[in-house]
Amino acid sequence: MYNKLNYSAMKSFFVILFSCSIIVSFAQESTVLDGVYVKENTPHRKVVPYPHLREADVNWSKRIWRQIDLKQKMNHPLYYPEQPSQGKKSLFDVIKDGIMKENNLTAYYVGDLGDDDMFTKELTPNELLGILNDSVTSYTEDPDTGEMLEVSTVEEVTSDKITRYEIKEDWFFDKQRSVMDVRIVGICPLLADYDEFGEFKGYKKLFWVYFPEARYVFANADVHNRFSDSERRTYEDIFWKRQFASYIVKESNPYDRRINEYKIGMDALLEAEKIKENIFNYEQDMWHY
Repeated sequence: MYNKLNYSAMKSFFVILFSCSIIVSFAQESTVLDGVYVKENTPHRKVVPYPHLREADVNWSKRIWRQIDLKQKMNHPLYYPEQPSQGKKSLFDVIKDGIMKENNLTAYYVGDLGDDDMFTKELTPNELLGILNDSVTSYTEDPDTGEMLEVSTVEEVTSDKITRYEIKEDWFFDKQRSVMDVRIVGICPLLADYDEFGEFKGYKKLFWVYFPEARYVFANADVHNRFSDSERRTYEDIFWKRQFASYIVKESNPYDRRINEYKIGMDALLEAEKIKENIFNYEQDMWHY
């Protein structure tokens, strides 16, 4: 009799526990549609493959390095939102999540001097965590002695602190298709660097990402379109259609030097425009009118 009662009580307990678990699971999974239709376009977007290119078909090429300043209005879709909102994330959050959470992107070391952009060394998770947790040194006054004490703190590198990107791209003339084309090879987020006194020192490269690999992530990441929410634009669209403002900081040269190493101020901007104009003129010179 005791065994039957004990078995019956245990059975009732497990039935109640199973029912509660079902109720909790249903409570956690919302069935509310945030919108008027199910968004199916962006999550299933496919990357448009590059046209086939043979070395024999390239009769001219030039490697260019550019910087994208996110403070410019045209580049705001790459910067906002600062925090993930309404299914959208900033470009840095898309890259960081692709590396840290989804494991479908690889971060590459920029070198001790920040001059390695050839994807020679993959960063380990611990190395990447060290980069994304920036060490900041400051000085504070000791209330007892009046001496200045050095204080080191660790701050997480968040998307609102990334205001520039550097991209490496190849411009080439494909005689098979008779077009001047460009393909981005790599993209690198830049972090504003300050000394212990708060003085701006320049921009520090965090890591390089191989762009052909990143295209598969960018194609499924929504970007805000200020004209219409129904036109689902992605980061892949922005880079594919060149819908960003940038300026040239370096072209391939025998001295491997950047423009700011031999030109300053307005002269550097004019030199960047001259490089861009030379690329345009070369394409025009290929045709006879």
